[in-house]
Amino acid sequence: MSEAADPSEDLVDQVSRTTGLTPDDARRVVADVLAYFTETTEQYVRRRHRELQTYGARNDEIFARLGSELRHWPVRSPELSARQLRRIVYG
Repeated sequence: MSEAADPSEDLVDQVSRTTGLTPDDARRVVADVLAYFTETTEQYVRRRHRELQTYGARNDEIFARLGSELRHWPVRSPELSARQLRRIVYG
């Protein structure tokens, strides 16, 4: 694991103490949260597209939903058109 992706041990200790999680479980939770907040727009779009396809959604529905989700995503993203979202997914 790279140093930038390694969660702070202080934060792991805090999560473990305040939640009752084991240090290993707290470390996984912290790593998941950090990964969530460092995911790029492109990574998010590709991941969500795959997830939504898994549940049978069609591309028109997926790209409309992704556009809406990105407006409320905790990490700011430029407003992307359905065409721009398609390019992210399909190149």
